[in-house]
Amino acid sequence: MNKNWTKGRGKLGIFKPLLGIWRCETDSEVGPLVCTRTFEKTLNNKYIQLIADWKFNNKSYVEHCYFGINKHKQVAFWSFTNDGKQSQGIITDVNDVHEAAIGFEAQMGAGLARQFYWPAEDGDFHFVVEAKNKKGWKRFLMHHYT
Repeated sequence: MNKNWTKGRGKLGIFKPLLGIWRCETDSEVGPLVCTRTFEKTLNNKYIQLIADWKFNNKSYVEHCYFGINKHKQVAFWSFTNDGKQSQGIITDVNDVHEAAIGFEAQMGAGLARQFYWPAEDGDFHFVVEAKNKKGWKRFLMHHYT
């Protein structure tokens, strides 16, 4: 496993490998896409804030997401986007993808979805979003962040 993918202390220590500013450049259905993900500790280190900024076709789609401990003492997330959408979910086991993957599930309008991160061999990381269907998980987004 990548030596840079070591966890820190506490329940939010799983985010230690993700802290910092990460960038993905890829093609998408609407043309070239650049996405920047910034992970940082916030609110007296009680939360991890993610700001994801997707830029394509001279437009920007922005997400503010907070990872923290919910009232049931689970690692959870609360996400808000500039188009007015919201979602929330909880940590889930995604060892079927990678032994060190960090994943979350959320009930969305179209059904159950999951997102997860796992280390790339070069010190970067992968990010995936999948939706659950009758046959299992269907991947509809995969990015490599440097």
